[in-house]
Amino acid sequence: MLGLGLIGGSVLRAAVRAGRTAWGYNRSADAIAGSREAGYDTGTDLIAALHRAAETGALIVIGVPMPAVDPILDAIAEHAPNNPLTDVVSVKAEVAAAVARHGLSATYVGGHPMAGTNQSGWSSADPDLFQDAVWVVGVDDDADPDVWRQVASLALDCGSVVVPVESGEHDRAVARISHLPHLLAEALAGVGAVSPLALGLAAGSFRDGTRVASSSPDLVRAMCEGNADALTEALDEALAVLTRAREELVHERSTRTLVTAGHRARLLYEEHERFDISGVEPGDDGWLEKFRSAGRLGGVVRQIRSASPG
Repeated sequence: MLGLGLIGGSVLRAAVRAGRTAWGYNRSADAIAGSREAGYDTGTDLIAALHRAAETGALIVIGVPMPAVDPILDAIAEHAPNNPLTDVVSVKAEVAAAVARHGLSATYVGGHPMAGTNQSGWSSADPDLFQDAVWVVGVDDDADPDVWRQVASLALDCGSVVVPVESGEHDRAVARISHLPHLLAEALAGVGAVSPLALGLAAGSFRDGTRVASSSPDLVRAMCEGNADALTEALDEALAVLTRAREELVHERSTRTLVTAGHRARLLYEEHERFDISGVEPGDDGWLEKFRSAGRLGGVVRQIRSASPG
């Protein structure tokens, strides 16, 4: 596990609890203080961690923010270029492009656990973070079926269900349900903090609506800026909706259109149901498109035939 912040640290903890042999690298020793004393195999020597991975054929998981991905890939390309490779970064197309630039696409399948908190760092890592959460596993055209099995197996061992999604589709979707909410939370926090009185009156709706605004600004920027095109499209839609709502409020003294549509959309979210994907195995004829189609409709993978050791 390369990078031991909230997500990477939680992956390491969950993998160890599941009985896997797992070790982790983090650039700063201070950031993972106490991890070794707690029994986790962690360190600050990236090259040593990669040599060990190369010797054992281990699945390498990249868990650093997008701006730090390229240096990590440089090291992987030099010291463990043949290992199966995945990541837990919140954007997928940009990571896939970086992997391709380093000549590592043949052994890469992207991943993204849809879980997290507004906290950060190893001290906030939790092996239960992924229980019943969605973990995206990429089904891009060049996905290797054996690597896909290994990545899906890790996600399942961590307690998640797997949703197969192509990188571009993933980025367009998370722009709407993850990255845009961060920007809206930042805006709401700023508007609400205009006076001590407003903050003194703030209750549940303000607290819940601004929760993610307490996340590390650097991490939020890395996430949002790494998905700039898709996020711009989603932001344009949100601005158009709010502009129409403002016009209706000014001219009709009404919020009917926005409130009605928003309520209906929230109910769709609450009523959304998953179904188990069955009858498809990695490597079958047409397996990538079958997984993509099922993932778009809400299908999840809950079990997979045993992956190769890693």
